[in-house]
Amino acid sequence: QVQLVESGGGSVQTGGSLRLSCAASGFTYNKYYCMAWFRQAPGKEREGVATVDTDGNINYQRSVEGRFTISQDNDKSTLYLQMNSLKPEDTAMYYCAAKRFACVAIPRTESFDWWGQGTQVTVSS
Repeated sequence: QVQLVESGGGSVQTGGSLRLSCAASGFTYNKYYCMAWFRQAPGKEREGVATVDTDGNINYQRSVEGRFTISQDNDKSTLYLQMNSLKPEDTAMYYCAAKRFACVAIPRTESFDWWGQGTQVTVSS
């Protein structure tokens, strides 16, 4: 059974940094996956932040490109999101997600098969 468990959220001031982690387990060997970070602020739609596929192809939401970095351990058991130069508008619940097969340029929540419980990121002015 696939499980995704996020950690690393917290409260920081504008300009600060956080590193989110997502421990992944239960994936079938020799299958193609897309791993992603989503975020959702109160009253807003959940949006894709960054994705990485089995081959290491990475895509970022325009608003975080240059500030956030998505990465994986060598064995792909842990997904990371390094967040630098944080802004108040980055405040949201951040979710780790995974889907079978390929990533898409604009990730949609409905397309993802597995989700973590979320970790809160709060950036104060």
